[in-house]
Amino acid sequence: MDAELVALASSAATTVVGLLATDGWEQAKVGVAALWRRARPEQAETVEAELVAARTGVLTARQAGDDGAEAALTAEWCDRLRHFLAADPARARELRALLAELSPPSPAAGRAGRVEMHGTGSDNARIYMSGGDMHITGP
Repeated sequence: MDAELVALASSAATTVVGLLATDGWEQAKVGVAALWRRARPEQAETVEAELVAARTGVLTARQAGDDGAEAALTAEWCDRLRHFLAADPARARELRALLAELSPPSPAAGRAGRVEMHGTGSDNARIYMSGGDMHITGP
């Protein structure tokens, strides 16, 4: 199998398993199941059920601080996606499209547009600026 497809499978597995513990898990589940439904319809329901079970596993592992369990699930899905792509390398296009759909826009990739911020403070002022999440602790 070509190195590009292996890298794609790895990236997809990391993204999908990572999303299982977030609000984006349903979109990931539906997207992966749709891939299977188009390629191997007889396996689609099983794949969807396995993603639901994987979500439970990821949530439990994160609560327990068990990084190994999440890494094992990622490796399992990587292997599954590698086999999926090996059967028909043309499926890579669909998997890339799903990844683009699941991945948030990245300013570094130039997809989010330009963000420009200016702040002016004086005396004892504090200025906090963020283009994303910000958590401030302290006085």
